[in-house]
Amino acid sequence: MSGIKDEIILRGLKENNLKSVDLNIPKEKIIVFTGLSGSGKSSVVFDTLATESRRQMTLNYPQYIRYQMPRYERPHADLMQNLSPVVVVEQRPVGGNSRSTVGTYMDINPLIRLLFSRIGKPSIGSANEFSSQSSFGSCPACSGFGEIIAPDLNKMVDLEKSLRDYAVRFKPLSPSGWQGNWMMTCGLFEPDLPIKDYSEEKRQLLLYGPKEGEKVNAPFHTKNGPQKHDWDGVLPRFTRLYINRDISKLKGVTQDDVLAVSTHTLCPTCQGSGLNPKVLECRVNGFNIAEYDQFELTELLEELTTLQDPLGEYIAQQAIPPLKQLVEMGLGYLSLSRKMGTLSGGEAQRVKIARHLGSSLNNITYIFDEPSAGLHPEEVDLLIQMLKSIKAQHNTVIVIEHDVSIIKVADEIIEMGPGAGVNGGEVVYQGPVEELKNKPTATTLTHQQTINKNPREIKDYFAISGANHNNLKNISVTIPKNVLVSVCGVSGSGKSSLMLESFTEIYPETISVGQGGIGTSSRSTLATYMGIMDDIRSLFSKETGQPPGLFSFNSSGACPICKGKGVITPDVAFADPVTIPCEACAGTRYSDEALSYRYQAKNIVEILELTIDEAISYFKMPKIIKRVNTLKDVGLGYLALGQTTSSLSGGEIQRLKLASHLQKEGQIYLLDEPSIGLHTKDNGKLLDVFQKLVNKGNSVIIIEHNLDFIAASDWIIEMGPGGGKQGGRILFEGTPEEMLNAQTLTAKWLKEGVRERFL
Repeated sequence: MSGIKDEIILRGLKENNLKSVDLNIPKEKIIVFTGLSGSGKSSVVFDTLATESRRQMTLNYPQYIRYQMPRYERPHADLMQNLSPVVVVEQRPVGGNSRSTVGTYMDINPLIRLLFSRIGKPSIGSANEFSSQSSFGSCPACSGFGEIIAPDLNKMVDLEKSLRDYAVRFKPLSPSGWQGNWMMTCGLFEPDLPIKDYSEEKRQLLLYGPKEGEKVNAPFHTKNGPQKHDWDGVLPRFTRLYINRDISKLKGVTQDDVLAVSTHTLCPTCQGSGLNPKVLECRVNGFNIAEYDQFELTELLEELTTLQDPLGEYIAQQAIPPLKQLVEMGLGYLSLSRKMGTLSGGEAQRVKIARHLGSSLNNITYIFDEPSAGLHPEEVDLLIQMLKSIKAQHNTVIVIEHDVSIIKVADEIIEMGPGAGVNGGEVVYQGPVEELKNKPTATTLTHQQTINKNPREIKDYFAISGANHNNLKNISVTIPKNVLVSVCGVSGSGKSSLMLESFTEIYPETISVGQGGIGTSSRSTLATYMGIMDDIRSLFSKETGQPPGLFSFNSSGACPICKGKGVITPDVAFADPVTIPCEACAGTRYSDEALSYRYQAKNIVEILELTIDEAISYFKMPKIIKRVNTLKDVGLGYLALGQTTSSLSGGEIQRLKLASHLQKEGQIYLLDEPSIGLHTKDNGKLLDVFQKLVNKGNSVIIIEHNLDFIAASDWIIEMGPGGGKQGGRILFEGTPEEMLNAQTLTAKWLKEGVRERFL
């Protein structure tokens, strides 16, 4: 028995673009999957291995419990054996609402609340009372938000206009919404009279509602006649419906829409903590719970180790391990109160990783989706040590990665390819790093940085003066115009604060491309996301004389059996879910009538099956050609127009989002880590796009850790030296060649990258 090799056995994998892949994956090793974006890495690791492991794990529970749990369909494969339980750390953004913080995400906050409830003086009561979301604990002035958000009359209402002419600028209260229509038809207000010409009494009634204690009836007209309703005023109504609630949960209107017509200031009652002043009187070692929340994690760790009370010491011992994990991941400068939504991609990635490292279980398969995403090369070293420590606990570590440093430490490399999409889905290489040197794919791994020795001439600058957002130390800096600029530095050094906050405030015309997702769904396609599906339907409509809706699978053109889904998911009660291609439309999603009409000899399905490369020569409409060309420019020429956004890889989504922004005409492009999820070959394509943009007279500024992009820039600005309080300063300004003589962290890795780094 001792001669049996313990390995994961996968045979005949056919998920997405996989071409009946066979793999044996050794356990208790670091396995790196690499290859172009869309080559099939995620299809093997997530859609097959992780999904099947989770599916089999749920089989251990009784049927009635399994029915309440997430249910997984068996992946398309012939054989999957010797799987172990999986822990998955994906690339997708950290969830949570607007109140979600590092402390709540890491489950440290409940322990801190328990600590204060047990040993805090004066005693308050239960641990729940120390929460800004409890009835007693929340600040009465700001309802626990820590900010006072109030409607801004000048932003919301244009007194020069009438109600019918959209005097109310907030869309749900304008004529386009039922509430705005109600204002015009209730009989209280003259809809065509400018608000400034109202009598003082009428203007007060419109904006602020009736006087205290009074009621004013404003009938609401329905198909059944007028219904009695009280009028409350534009500003009170806005406050009640859009401020006195968690605005991150609003539907039909975004948080940004609300904040655009509001003012928000630090709550003077609770000083931003969101807590009742009575709660803040309770202290441990002289500090209240808000001060604990504001400590940097290194300071909090030190404070918790000084506790003398036996009960307090016991509670603190449970909070210390996750805090140590965060500090060891280089995040000691964060605080428990830091909002998860404000973390950079690299910070959020490491917080997610730290959350999973407290377990002492072994024989687990840990799966990481590009853990180096958003990390400075210096921070990748910390990550490598963490991966090795997980492996040392007798676990299997599977990593999807493009970073050469991580590929170098792999026990085994599995490269998918040879291309992407329909050109991928095969195993190009499997084996140790040492044997890779004789393979064609090794060329991308022996890749060296090429320093830009002929930077563009700088003739003009953008100026930032006295920037002090977050940790910025009153920075003044000039950023060259009409060149390619890289802003770099370790996580938390102030890059995003300087560029995404200070810079965009001064230059609001900037086209910013952030790191957020794109809202993928099975009904969203490349054509719909890029805004050309309506044009394609219009072409069909003009050609055939049929309504445009007939050529939409979300409208009258949908297959009547599957309702435009292309698949049937029958209710199989307690059995595993199953998805079956719709027999009526053969998975096309369209009705027979929709498919009977043609444009230039192709029906709507055949059009949507065209790849981006094919579509360029097929269509003549300038708008379609321009937008399809931007997809080709970012290296997505192999994808089909009708491919669903939910089926795209992380790197493909990043480039799709980028393409949608590049189609806009602008002068200043600011991109937050555009290299995330991209293979070295894809980096070159993206750099070409940026260089072309600059050649057309645009300014392109990228916040980036990737040394390829930094080396190719015309100008580099490095922030640091550390993160949090240790950051917020300018360390270097100059050309890539000048950086080779600097003594900063990025300079250290750039010098290393210029030399041969691999094999």
